Amino acid sequence: MSDAETIQPPDDQRIVDLKQALEERYLSYALSTITQRALPDARDGLKPVHRRILHAMRLLRLDPNQGYKKSARIVGDVIGKFHPHGDQSIYDALVRLAQDFALRYPLVDGQGNFGNIDGDSPAAMRYTESRMTDVATRLLEGITENAIDFKPTYDGEDEEPVVLPSNFPNLLANGSTGIAVGMATSVPPHNLVELCNAALKLIHNPAATTEELIHADLTAPPSMDDLIRGPDFPTGGQLVESRSSIVHSYETGRGAFRHRAIWEKEDKGRGVYQIVVTKIPYGVQKSRLVEKIAELLLAKKLPLLKDVRDESADDIRLVLEPRAGTVDAVILMEQLFKLTELELRFSLNLNVLDKGMTPRVMSLADALRAWLDHRKVVLVRRSQHRLEQIASRLEVLEGYIIAYLNLDEVIRIIREEDDAKASLMATFSLTDNQAEAILNMRLRSLRKLEEIELRQEHKNLTEEKGKLEALLASDKRQWGEIARQVEALKKAYPLFEADGTTPHPLGARRTILGDAPSADAAEITEAFIEREPITVILSEKGWIRAPRGHAVEVNDEKGFKTGDRLKLSIKCETTNKLLMLTTGGKVYTLGADKLPGGRGQGEPVRIMVDIEEGQDIVDLFVYRPGKQRIIASSAGYGFIVPEDDLVANTRKGKQILNVGAPEEARLIVPSEGDRVAVIGQNRKLLVFPMAQLATMSRGKGVRLQRYKDGGISDIKTFYAADGLTWTDSSGRTYTKPAEELTDWNGDRASAGRQPPTGFPRNNKFVG
Repeated sequence: MSDAETIQPPDDQRIVDLKQALEERYLSYALSTITQRALPDARDGLKPVHRRILHAMRLLRLDPNQGYKKSARIVGDVIGKFHPHGDQSIYDALVRLAQDFALRYPLVDGQGNFGNIDGDSPAAMRYTESRMTDVATRLLEGITENAIDFKPTYDGEDEEPVVLPSNFPNLLANGSTGIAVGMATSVPPHNLVELCNAALKLIHNPAATTEELIHADLTAPPSMDDLIRGPDFPTGGQLVESRSSIVHSYETGRGAFRHRAIWEKEDKGRGVYQIVVTKIPYGVQKSRLVEKIAELLLAKKLPLLKDVRDESADDIRLVLEPRAGTVDAVILMEQLFKLTELELRFSLNLNVLDKGMTPRVMSLADALRAWLDHRKVVLVRRSQHRLEQIASRLEVLEGYIIAYLNLDEVIRIIREEDDAKASLMATFSLTDNQAEAILNMRLRSLRKLEEIELRQEHKNLTEEKGKLEALLASDKRQWGEIARQVEALKKAYPLFEADGTTPHPLGARRTILGDAPSADAAEITEAFIEREPITVILSEKGWIRAPRGHAVEVNDEKGFKTGDRLKLSIKCETTNKLLMLTTGGKVYTLGADKLPGGRGQGEPVRIMVDIEEGQDIVDLFVYRPGKQRIIASSAGYGFIVPEDDLVANTRKGKQILNVGAPEEARLIVPSEGDRVAVIGQNRKLLVFPMAQLATMSRGKGVRLQRYKDGGISDIKTFYAADGLTWTDSSGRTYTKPAEELTDWNGDRASAGRQPPTGFPRNNKFVG
């Protein structure tokens, strides 16, 4: 082969750009996933597989008043005619349509084992039988009356509906979930009566906002006039959300709803009780929930719980046994809500196909309008179809009347004329349809063919035709008709039975609304920790450990690294919080349960919190909610600070006392009393009223005592009625009554005087 010759590719091969080809094919795949699998149509709330299942069941005549047919027969028809995918995926979709714990208003009436809330699988499709529910027939209502368009099936041998007529707000009533390529949908189920009331409000006021469609008082008793209160899950439970949060979620089409189990306290006598869970959140498998609680129990992460039992039969009954009768039931349940699926956040992502084509996130009002607009289109198309039927029937009736009035001549023409049809048309000026209808009449009809009946039917149809023409000519009448249909739908599934008190088995609201029980956050946090006594030991160089028990022997030098010694020790419990002040005026928070145990020398406290370089630890103490302390700098400035303001939520701590070099934070002592005693390094004591100190959450503070040299040494608060007390180095306690403290009483910021005889030489109130 010469260099001039080139190899030509075969005609059936093309050179394409790989990047472009991949982009085009992936885009095609993504669009197919979005429109054909994951996202429901806003008009009927169905995905193609569900729509095809219902259409196949209609063709099989599986109406609610007919017998059941094997689910395998239905799945086979769906695969063969409409949905060429795996039989198991189609059967799974069919099963979900029949599960009353998965769908708020089931579309399939199943007979046999269709699974349960424990997560057990349904029986094979050859064992179960199915038929449509009344709700499903409402979705299909008018499908044979040109209400919707049809399209060719995948093989072109049949037709399938593009969308169902949907005389039922299925998208919002039953909800939907799905994950596509780059987008997802998550729509919770809602109560039909509330949806109908909101739809009626939109019909009468098309400009109504989403907020106007939400019920004003979500916790009020339910009534037939309720607007939307929020999701209504088939498994019941409690919705714990504020109205403002619900409104915001529905306005944006995105958000989440806190859905938690319903429980009650059963008294067993003698101060013993147990908690019974009767409703669980939507989508939670009961068996897995029990297993999770048991796992946490074995892992000792539920110190307030002793045992869990599943005593469910037809109804849910999970029994939770507390560790003791003194355990607060609310605290125990709040702990379980945080750790288990007894509380879930069901997300709202109203991302649906607008008019079956464009995916977009709708608000609640948009979703309802999409359904109502579709119902209007269906109404117009069905009315036009009926008009065509009436016109055809009127034409035939007019021919019948002519035939009845000229019966003998009609019989003669039929018997004697070679072309009876043409002769009839010519003789009586009949149309082709009228002549054909007369010729197709059976002889037995002649004696029943009475003129009065024909004229009455003609009159009735003419009146119906006039009404339909008036309906099609008036937008107001069309919306009035849709409103009547919505009212009828609302009455078909009411909240209550005819007596007005008994809940309707399908229509009654199942999910209650309310606020979460009030429980102190600190108590809930404490409930996660097993309460044990510990002794916290802190060294001079900042090493900390917490051996169990209060009988721990603490030695000043033993148990520490070389060159290190004891700084302080505290007896507390694992449920306590510890507050630590550094010389920079920052306070850090340590969880007693997270401190290293008593083995070894412990760990440096600096790896637990971010203490700034060059700063040392001043004091470590147990946090007491609601109490106060006096914090002071080395220069003698300070103020009263609530201990609640000292708690820091991060490793970086919280700046409380503002100090600048060379000053530093020196003291933080309990504030209990009406007098303050301050002693300086110059050995001068000052007593002044507590009222002269300011209460602050952060700052430099005010001057406590004036010094010519040195700084502050110690502070003590006391009640004047009790006197000032101190302890010397030998452990002897001295008390100076208030009347003997006259020489040391003064105003804040005074210099003070030499302390009384017997006061410790280290200038501390504890020698």
